[in-house]
Amino acid sequence: MPSRLCITLLLIWWTPSLASAQESPAPSSSSKTKQKSEQHIRPSRPAPETGEGTYHNANFGFTYRPPYGWVDRTRQMQEDGNDSSKSQLLLAVFERPPEATGDTVNSAVIITAETVASYPGLKTAADYMGPVTELTTGKGFKVAHEPYEYLVGTRPLVRSDFVKDLGKLTMQQSSLVLLEKHFIVAFTFIGGSEDEVEELVEKLSVRGAKSR
Repeated sequence: MPSRLCITLLLIWWTPSLASAQESPAPSSSSKTKQKSEQHIRPSRPAPETGEGTYHNANFGFTYRPPYGWVDRTRQMQEDGNDSSKSQLLLAVFERPPEATGDTVNSAVIITAETVASYPGLKTAADYMGPVTELTTGKGFKVAHEPYEYLVGTRPLVRSDFVKDLGKLTMQQSSLVLLEKHFIVAFTFIGGSEDEVEELVEKLSVRGAKSR
């Protein structure tokens, strides 16, 4: 059975925000402004070489710039005693604290790495999308776009898009995957609209493929 690190982490930490989004009415612009000023904090993962608040991973060759004021829950979500040789939670950031109630979709970015050895027979990043799609649709999402090649800079990744109807709200999810150093690096982006998810994806930079 494949590891369910990324999806499991999202479900554990994101459920309170999801429940409140389903039950609450659409927000006014003033309530959004108030919510941001009261609940948001600066990211707590500075990287001097790329700028304060930016997460830089030299091992897997990517950089991510969380939106200003987002909440970093990476340390809290990392499992004690987790075998980093098999799976790693690299980054987990949210628009607002996952435990806080809200009347909008709580946008999030989760980045994980899992060893290819955990998936017997996996040879390409596209092969990983099978388990991702199975788990995501099992939680009520529908496939908006089947897996396709998506360029981040000059680096081709595999991407798949999902959507979930919450009644008054719609939740969008995009999953991007690359293979690097015998690891599957998975980027999961959650937002309340396609445009919001695209803005989150655009903050990702990946080292270009090495010439052979």
